Amino acid sequence: MANSNDPQLILEFERVIAALNERAAENVIIPGLDRISYLMSILGDSHTAMDVIHVAGTNGKTSTSRMIESLLSAASLNTGLTTSPHLHDVRERIRIYGQPVAIETFVETFDDIAPYLEMTDEHFTEGRLSYFETMTAMAFSAFAQAPVDVAVVEVGLGGRWDATNVVDADVSVIMPIDLDHTEYLGETIAEIAKTKAGIIKEGGFIVLAQQKPEAAVELLKKAAEVGADIAREGVEYVIESRTLAVGGQLLTIKTPKDTYEDIFLPLHGKHQASNAAAALVAVEAFFGEQELDYEAVLAGFAHVQSPGRCEVLHRLAR
Repeated sequence: MANSNDPQLILEFERVIAALNERAAENVIIPGLDRISYLMSILGDSHTAMDVIHVAGTNGKTSTSRMIESLLSAASLNTGLTTSPHLHDVRERIRIYGQPVAIETFVETFDDIAPYLEMTDEHFTEGRLSYFETMTAMAFSAFAQAPVDVAVVEVGLGGRWDATNVVDADVSVIMPIDLDHTEYLGETIAEIAKTKAGIIKEGGFIVLAQQKPEAAVELLKKAAEVGADIAREGVEYVIESRTLAVGGQLLTIKTPKDTYEDIFLPLHGKHQASNAAAALVAVEAFFGEQELDYEAVLAGFAHVQSPGRCEVLHRLAR
């Protein structure tokens, strides 16, 4: 439950949660972007009010998204971040300026878009907007109202017809692809990769974390079709060194533009190093010709948190 000393506000928050839970659960999927596109259109296309970095894949999406958010914030940008699912509080799904959206804002945002949700429900006969579609619209509306400079948007499921793919992202990131949600995405890694490749936009920039060969083929094929620039882990960017450190690890990452040494990442595991490299290249691509400030990069990584992902909760005293 969200923290608040205002009983009336808690009741309003619980009312919104109940309304959200009345909608189709996230694991009930009606593929397609027609409904979310219609909703965003009647909401004034709030998703176009900010730049976007879009993150897909099977493994590492949320951690990478959080790293991107932290790096952008350290570079003095006002950030929005939407991820799923949440661990404790639904407000974790919508972060503004590095913090979960305030309870008041969460309630106000839902109430603001509620009439448009009903209009969309009435317009389409195959079913009401889902929980995830509604949360996606709430995130973009809250970001536009804040406002934020850039939103980091994690794909919910798949890519091509995921509700978040209503955006036209400046930079897209695809983390390692494996078998997931085969009932919707396909029974092979190649088929799943085809669906996830749907976030690659014409003339955009795509960061590809290390992929299995069959996934890489499909992703590269899509990038070639739409003329997207590519940065591949192990080719255009590499982790040159990784050593254990107290509370995390020290990294040296070589990107297409520079080499960043002595990065302290307060997360454990080779997979988190790979996530960090993808995040750094994505932010570098987002800034284009502008060089990243090395101290800001160090600060951004040093402040990264990824709750629930090999998180250290307690250490025994010796």
